[in-house]
Amino acid sequence: MSQPSPCLNCGACCATFRVSFYWGETDDSPGGLVPQHLTEQISPFLSCMQGTNQPVPRCTALMGQVGEGVRCNIYEKRSTSCREFAWHGENGLGNEDCQRARARHGLPPLPDVLERIPIVAA
Repeated sequence: MSQPSPCLNCGACCATFRVSFYWGETDDSPGGLVPQHLTEQISPFLSCMQGTNQPVPRCTALMGQVGEGVRCNIYEKRSTSCREFAWHGENGLGNEDCQRARARHGLPPLPDVLERIPIVAA
């Protein structure tokens, strides 16, 4: 049984970290998906999502209010760095970067993995 994702009511990671990835993931490269017009080049081999390479980052593809209700405007075309960023507790694993992003935006921490494991009497 999978847990519901808290990401739809969060979005803190998209407004905390630089979202960088290999430039070949953009749609101007063969097989790339990320819309190139929403990215900026940060090195010969790396691009990032517009808005995330700022002192106060916020991905240009993030729609909505952090902590209230958000969505990614390019979810199906997001980069591998976004696809690989797991929320704290996803698949039973912790993610301190997720917790740190939530704290930065004044959101409560997600419960630790052990707090969600139901205790079954034998």
